[in-house]
This record gives sequence, C-alpha cells and structure tokens, in this order.
Amino acid sequence: PTFSRRDFFKLGGSLAAASLLAACAPDEQATDLAGIPTVQTDILNSPTPTPPPLVALPIIALSRMSYGIRPGDIESFLALGGTDDERLQAYVNQQLNPDSIDDSDFETRYNAAGFETLHKTHEQLYADHIASNPYDSNDDAYWDWYSKPAYELVDATILRAVHSKKQLAEMLADFWHNHFNIFFWQDDGVPLLVSYNRDVLRTHMLGNFRQMLEAVAKHPSMLYYLNQNNSSDAGPNENFARELFELHTLGAENYLGVRDPNTVEKDASGVAIGYVDNDVYEAARCLTGWRIDDDLGEWEDGIEKTGNFIYHKPWHDRFNKLVLGKYIEADQPDMKDGMDVLDLLANHPGTAKHIARKLCRRFISDVPPESVIQAAADTFMEFRSAPDQLKRVMETILLSQEFKQSWGNKIKRPMEAAFSVMRSLNTDFTRIPSGVSWMISMMGQPIFERRSPDGYPDVKEAWANSMSILYRWNIAVGITENWLSGDDAGRTMQTDVYSQTPPEIRTAAALADFWIQRILGRPMSDSDRTAVISVMAQEYGMDEQLPDDHVQYVLPAMVEVILMSPDFQWK
Repeated sequence: PTFSRRDFFKLGGSLAAASLLAACAPDEQATDLAGIPTVQTDILNSPTPTPPPLVALPIIALSRMSYGIRPGDIESFLALGGTDDERLQAYVNQQLNPDSIDDSDFETRYNAAGFETLHKTHEQLYADHIASNPYDSNDDAYWDWYSKPAYELVDATILRAVHSKKQLAEMLADFWHNHFNIFFWQDDGVPLLVSYNRDVLRTHMLGNFRQMLEAVAKHPSMLYYLNQNNSSDAGPNENFARELFELHTLGAENYLGVRDPNTVEKDASGVAIGYVDNDVYEAARCLTGWRIDDDLGEWEDGIEKTGNFIYHKPWHDRFNKLVLGKYIEADQPDMKDGMDVLDLLANHPGTAKHIARKLCRRFISDVPPESVIQAAADTFMEFRSAPDQLKRVMETILLSQEFKQSWGNKIKRPMEAAFSVMRSLNTDFTRIPSGVSWMISMMGQPIFERRSPDGYPDVKEAWANSMSILYRWNIAVGITENWLSGDDAGRTMQTDVYSQTPPEIRTAAALADFWIQRILGRPMSDSDRTAVISVMAQEYGMDEQLPDDHVQYVLPAMVEVILMSPDFQWK
C-alpha cells in the first residue's frame, strides 16, 4: 500500500469523527479538510434522529437488553421461536431468569481473574480493609489495600458486561446503581461498595422495590455517602431524606414546592398526592438514629466496629411527625417511624410513575411514550407486595409494543459504547488493562464515579460533546489495534480482526459487507457503505482482489470506521 499509517488514521478518523461532529452544524455538508465525504448522521443534533429503515426486532432486543451484539447472538435469538413475538417472549423470559442461563464460560474467566476481595462478606470487608488495615495510613500500600475491593469490583463489572450471557442482569445492575447512586470515593466506606453492589442492588433488582429501598436505606455505603450516619435528634441531617424523596422514590415530578403540608390534596387513602419540603424535614426526623456500628476510635459506649447498620435509639427523635399527610405517633417501637416513611413512599402511585419513567427511558426512549410508562406504573402498583414485583415491571416494558418500535431513540452512553466495541470484536481478556477504565473515564463516564447522587444522565444530549466523541474514536482504535494493554502484570487484552475474517473474502466491498453485518447486524446506507469501502480499497477497485498484506494493514482502520459510525452509536 502507498498510504502511510497516519494517512489511514486521517481517512478513517475523518470518516468517523466528522460524521458525528458534523451534526453540530447541520446546515453544512460534512467533509474533512481534504474534502473526503463522511458518514452522514443527525444523531447528536436532532431531538428525534432518523434511524435506518426496517431495523429488525432481534437488533432492537439485543441492543437494548445487552451491552452489544456479539457474533452468534442474532442466530441464537432467531432460534428461540417461529415469530418475532415468540422469540422476544422467550428471550425476555430467559434474561429475566438469569439463574437459568449457562454462564460457565464467563465463570471460568471470573475464576481465572484471581479476585482477592469480591468473595468477602460485608463484615469481612469492613474488618479487613477499614477496621484492621495492616498498613500505615501514610503509605501508598494503605490506600491500595483500602480501595482494592472497589477497584476489583470495577474490573469484575467490565468482565461481566463483556463476557457474561446474563446481559439484562448486568444492564439492571447498572440501572439501579445509577438510580441509587453512590460515588466510588465516598467518605469512609470505599471497600463496602462491593457489598452494596452484590447484597443490595443485585439481590433485589428483580425482586420487590420496598425491600430494595430498605436495603439501600440501611446499607453503610448509602449512610456514609448521604450523611445519614450522623443524623440525630440534636441535629437531623436532611441529605438522605431529601434524595430519598427527590431521586429514589417520588422524584422531582411529584415535588410541590414550599407549601403548608396541610394544603396538599390527598388521595382516597389520605396520603398526599405529592411532597413538600416539610415532608423531607419530617422524614429526616423519622430516620434519626439510623447509623453504622463504626466506633473505630472506641469513643462511644455501646457502639462497636462491625461496620453493620444499627438503630441507635439515643439518637432518635421520639416525638410525633407528619409525613405525606399521615400522622406518625410519638414513641413508636424501634425503627417504626422510618419504616412507616419507606412504606408510604414505596406504595405511592407517584413513586410507581417515577420508577416506570426511568426504566422506560433506559430501555425504550429518552422521552418514552406515556402509554408504556403508565402500563409499567400500573404493574408496579398491582404487584407492589409481590416478591418479583420489579421483574414483572420489566416484563411489561420489554414486551410492550412501544419497545418493539423503539429503534433510533437512544444512543449508547460512553460505558456502553466501550463494552459494545469489545463484544462486537470478540475481544479476549480476563483482567482488563487499567487503560480501558481510564479511557472510559475520559469519555465522561468513569465507572461508579458520578459524584452527585442523581446518577449519570440517560439522554443523548448529555454525551453530545466533542471530547466524548473523540475518546469514543480513541477507544475503538485502542481496542481494535491492541494499544490498551499496558504494563500491568497479567492484564492483557487481545483483538484480532484479521483472524476473524474468512480468508476467501478479499475484495474491499466484500470485506466491508462482512464486517458491517458482523458489527451492526444490518446494512448501512449506500453512501455510508461506499465510504467504508473506500477506506478498505485505497488505491484498489472496490471489487478487486486485495493483496493479503494490504488486508492485514488496512482492515483494522476499516473496522474502526464502522465502530465510529452513527449506526453503531444507536441502540
């Protein structure tokens, strides 16, 4: 070939990156500096981007219920039934029953990864990494040991996202962490992120919302993060109570402002239809004394250092309260004030609507139709006492007509884009190189590191910026060309697009068609396909047999262009 490596990157980069950035200037023809035509898109500019026509249901289902389509996924989906509806029903049933899935290949990788801390109980994590850290607090070794469980959790999360067959479970684990967000470097309890993820979110994500809400409210990770651990009758801390209302349950859509609570309309059960500031303050009083058994300095009588949740009665505000129009008596039994608040919130129609809206936003559209939101909320309320309430809600959403017709209304967030690149290319790794996590951070979505309690945004506008797009290109190149394996011992990853290409395919057009179908599962538009072919052909004709050295050299660049095309960003 006569083109240099830099020429290939210039051509491929202009085709891919300019295709996305050009959307910021929709009235201009998208070209690079040399006048090379780019892959066209309005994905980042238009509120309702125009999707490719005739996207099949298997593509929608696999794109929405997984972190990306792997080779063989479409064929497996098609084998599940005789019609699309039968296949979707079977796939949803399979994914909503993750224990029924043979995930032995992933489990072999997980066992080979050598994680040292992820098997530890909550008590062991606290004892080993917080209460009895064997290193001097001024040494790097202290902080390495302290944070090791959380860093291992990040590695395991990426491993599961890319290699586990229980894809919907992984999507839901991320959704619920985003909903009940906790920042990685929250004060005091970094190692406990492991038990929060495993014992709270994953345990309850297909179960009952009220039980999950209580598990969240009692977990030390949340108590530390939102300052509930120091909330007492002498000074109730409203941080957790406010997020409990505003983010975790009723949502801002049911906030009625600063009003006299006695003026708020009530439903037939006498419960306020929405919340006001006074409800937050009163709920904070109800939750006083909910804290952690963490007397590391041995200063408090009756407090140990187990790291477990405890109810500390001396700190509880024992007097009467008024929450959502319901009178809470003074001197109730231990913890009943707080339990009453959780009951009121978990059983409120406003909470059902808020949770349904967020789930529909994640799995259907940035602005989901009210019809499916209401259907999911109705299921939430109907089965609010059922042990599989959230599983039934997900079934309502995923089997809805709105889900089946939802293509082109979501784009991949940075984390999803990175995982889908690895899945589409069959990237092989056991312990992910640290450069991958760093690159995802540079894309704008470091894993478990959203500082504010609202979680990462779930709409395309949040990620429509040039820096995020640039790093999407960088990570596609880094993964395709194996540039992200660093000096970390035992942390390697391997992608070999050449060996995954049938040797009989040796024209630019055929290579483009093979990899377009392999990565996207569907054709590109004629103009976009022509642009991809031009990257592969270079000085050769599109139907001319290519020399093998040319294929080896140029193929990764062509694959990268497909990975950065608008088609790959849709979900």
